[in-house]
Amino acid sequence: MNRPTLVQSERPRIVPESTEPGLRELIAIREIVHAFLTADRPEEVFQFALDRVSPLVGASFACVYLVDGASELMRLAAVHNWPERFTPFLGEMRVRLGFGPSGEAAAERRVIEVPDVMADPSLEDWAEVAHELGFRAIVALPLQTGDGVLGAVAFYFEEAGAISPETRSLLRMVADQMAATAQKARLIEDLRRANAALIDSNAELERQYVALLEARRVKDEFLANISHELRTPLTAVMGYLALMDEGLAGPVTAEQRNTLSQVKTSSQHLLDLIGDLLELTTLKRGGLEIKAAAFDIRDPLHDALASTRGRSESVGLRVREPDQRILMVSDRRKISKLLVALLSNAYKFTPSGEIRISVSLAGDHVVYTVEDTGIGIPEEMHRTVFDEFRQVDGSTTRRYGGSGLGLSLARRLAQVLGGDIFVDSVPGAGSTFRVELPLEFREPERLSHSPLPFALG
Repeated sequence: MNRPTLVQSERPRIVPESTEPGLRELIAIREIVHAFLTADRPEEVFQFALDRVSPLVGASFACVYLVDGASELMRLAAVHNWPERFTPFLGEMRVRLGFGPSGEAAAERRVIEVPDVMADPSLEDWAEVAHELGFRAIVALPLQTGDGVLGAVAFYFEEAGAISPETRSLLRMVADQMAATAQKARLIEDLRRANAALIDSNAELERQYVALLEARRVKDEFLANISHELRTPLTAVMGYLALMDEGLAGPVTAEQRNTLSQVKTSSQHLLDLIGDLLELTTLKRGGLEIKAAAFDIRDPLHDALASTRGRSESVGLRVREPDQRILMVSDRRKISKLLVALLSNAYKFTPSGEIRISVSLAGDHVVYTVEDTGIGIPEEMHRTVFDEFRQVDGSTTRRYGGSGLGLSLARRLAQVLGGDIFVDSVPGAGSTFRVELPLEFREPERLSHSPLPFALG
């Protein structure tokens, strides 16, 4: 509910004429301060202050001028008792900084007092205006804060003469309160603009986020579809290669058989790559089925060692495992697959030295570790090395090949099994990949409540 404006709810109180002048001034200041604390708009405080103070000091009418942005002009912000026949022109009034009492007060940051306009030769241009509007004396005060001048307030008196020290002190207090009000209004407006900009920025970020999620979804869908489309004809090609190798399509020479063997190896590598890509997209879409069963924690390690190729003859291999049988309940095939990815990575980036693979029990978790003495990974790449299609050396002249899918697939497999993979590496000294998996796999708990009516992604 909107709060009533100050002008509606905080009209000047009628103070008995018998009240002492000092007390009446204190009451006026108190009401102005209250208005400053409760008003929604600065113009309300300006108007209230002018209406409340002008009668106390005997001013015929008064004006508040505020600096208009970065210009040298001040616009009219509030008036009190302006002669009615001139009110249609108030909206067009502008005062230039440095010109006239109000302009000088703002430009020079001091109080300008003119006891008698008619008697001041420097203001002869004002004589006609003063006569027409019906004033003889002017007091103009700057509205200033620690950040600078915000404008000026001017009081116009029908009778000539200097103001008393008490009146001057009262007007200074009123001007200071008006300046604080104007500063408060500017800060609030700046805050509103910043908040509006933040809301717009958040909305744009949300749009970009939704667009990114949609782009990823389309990309994953494309990769899944293209993987299916590629695997089918490739499987057929490998079938024809097998027929040719067996001589069913005619005699095969030794040289031709050697060539067929190379083609079969390359085709199998491509088929494995397509399989990894398909499995990765299936994992990302949450469609991979977990087949949990009991097995010895050493079995996936043996499976990976048996199926991983590519280790250089100059690289030693050390295996460390428990002597006794330890059972775990999980998906043996998927653990073997992620260990193959880690071993293949170690083989590829270790031209000489040693590779160590081990399995151990740590509380209710099984820990598989693959260590190598290869080229290592820079520290800034530790967080991105598990991103798909990401390689430490992604240049076109890189020494080591690969698609950049192995580590990404390995980590997603570990996470879908309830664990994770951690890396510790120093360039030139080698890398250590540690896989932590729960001893007993548990299906993630399903949310029992209804889904939200909308969600990002």
